[in-house]
Amino acid sequence: MKLICIGRNYADHIKELKNERPDAPVVFIKPDSAILPKDQNFYIPEFTNDVHYEVEVLVKIKKVGKHIDAKFAHTYYDEVGLGIDFTARDLQSKLKEKGLPWEKAKGFDGAAVIGKWLPKSAFKDLNSLDFSLEKNGEEVQKGNTKLMLWKIDELVAYVSQFFMLKKGDILFTGTPSGVGKIITNDYLVGVLEGNEMFSVSVK
Repeated sequence: MKLICIGRNYADHIKELKNERPDAPVVFIKPDSAILPKDQNFYIPEFTNDVHYEVEVLVKIKKVGKHIDAKFAHTYYDEVGLGIDFTARDLQSKLKEKGLPWEKAKGFDGAAVIGKWLPKSAFKDLNSLDFSLEKNGEEVQKGNTKLMLWKIDELVAYVSQFFMLKKGDILFTGTPSGVGKIITNDYLVGVLEGNEMFSVSVK
């Protein structure tokens, strides 16, 4: 399985990082080794002093698909979740300055938090999902999928042009504004439409 991630899918997040607004979804991959094992703490790697949280709505692919039409994209997933795309921001900035790939900053071990899954039928409208991240009891990120530049089905269709989607693949759909640094002993909780989806302790 693979983790397919979308960058720059919320306008306010693009502004806060002073990035250019893209003409098409920005796509990158995390290896499956980036998944933080359930109930395990997140340990800040030695090679970075500036790890940021990025909370994101996730969808899990349920069958093989290639060149999927957007109008059929909804048939390729039944479950929705919430996770964190941890980013070594200092390392990412250095790589971006040199025009180099981001993998070391985005795909390191433990860099992908994947919370519990809920059936998409539990939600009235996937294009209007409220989600948030709390750090030490304080809400630090808040978003709604209606603010996405590209909606979930559009993303599924787009990435399937380049990568064959397989059962178990997970799509990270992008993060809203409010990303920030974590430090040792922080405690993160992700909430999707009132449901606590994950909690992570930082060490």
